[in-house]
Amino acid sequence: MPLHKNIKAVALGLAFTAAATAAQAAYPDRPIRLVVGFPAGQATDMIARVAAKKLQDALGQPVVVDNKAGAAGIIGSEIVAKSAPDGYTLVVGSSGTMAINPSLYSKLSYSPTRDFAPVSMLAVVPLFLAVNPAFPAQTAADLVKQAKANPGKINYGSAGSGVTSHLTMELFKHAQGIELTHVPYKGSPAAVTDLIAGQVQVMIDTGPALLPHMRTGKVRVLAVAAKKRNPAAPEVPTMAEAGLGNFEAPAWVGLAAPKGTPQEIIDTLNKALQAHWRDAPDVREQLNALGAEPSVTSPDEFSRFIQSEIDKWALAVKLSGAKVD
Repeated sequence: MPLHKNIKAVALGLAFTAAATAAQAAYPDRPIRLVVGFPAGQATDMIARVAAKKLQDALGQPVVVDNKAGAAGIIGSEIVAKSAPDGYTLVVGSSGTMAINPSLYSKLSYSPTRDFAPVSMLAVVPLFLAVNPAFPAQTAADLVKQAKANPGKINYGSAGSGVTSHLTMELFKHAQGIELTHVPYKGSPAAVTDLIAGQVQVMIDTGPALLPHMRTGKVRVLAVAAKKRNPAAPEVPTMAEAGLGNFEAPAWVGLAAPKGTPQEIIDTLNKALQAHWRDAPDVREQLNALGAEPSVTSPDEFSRFIQSEIDKWALAVKLSGAKVD
């Protein structure tokens, strides 16, 4: 073959190789699935749907929320932990699934630190203490008095055994020296439905779960477990203002990929959030309406935060005596 034809053939081959490599490297080139281990209408789900829309706009591909509810978020987490590390199946996890479950469950089918590659925090979600409107307690201090006068006779609902709302109430019981009877549900919506109906009298849960019903008078919110009042419900006092001490228990929501996901994909997702999440007025407005605060971290910052939360909740689980087999 003449030299010039050989050079041309090599050049064409290199061009095709470069084009193929570029095509393989292009991310994303198909829809992305955000797995949520909780039912539609729960706080993690609602935040995931806001994030899905912003990521879709930023990345130019459909981003679909897939609810795989059950077992305190374990089912959804396990699905993502076992998924291909290609950036097309991600998990929207929470303080429950990523920080509490490792200490609460003696046999956990996934490890937050070994099985996931953190992308970023998404939101901090304060928890609110609420009662059925027919319950006689008008304040958080009243609730504690009622509980001390009737040990074990007041029922509290949670989104499930081992989730943040369950463990936080156990910590609240421990801090106040009271006894309440736990009634677990499959997710916050079912628990709130029974709170409204009076099947349970008390709950601790997120703003998305409780505040819409507070505004319609279907539940009475007594306090927020945070350092300061929440902008979505400024009339609700903090636990400290209610005379119950500095009881703070913020939940949080974050985005992670299966371990082994290429760093360039993690960086692409993180950059999309850095540009379109924390400082976006529409995101802040939507999350504040839910009682949540948008947050963005680097992957390394989120990784360190998860480990610190695992350590914190391990101590909390030990102090509370809560354990799920």
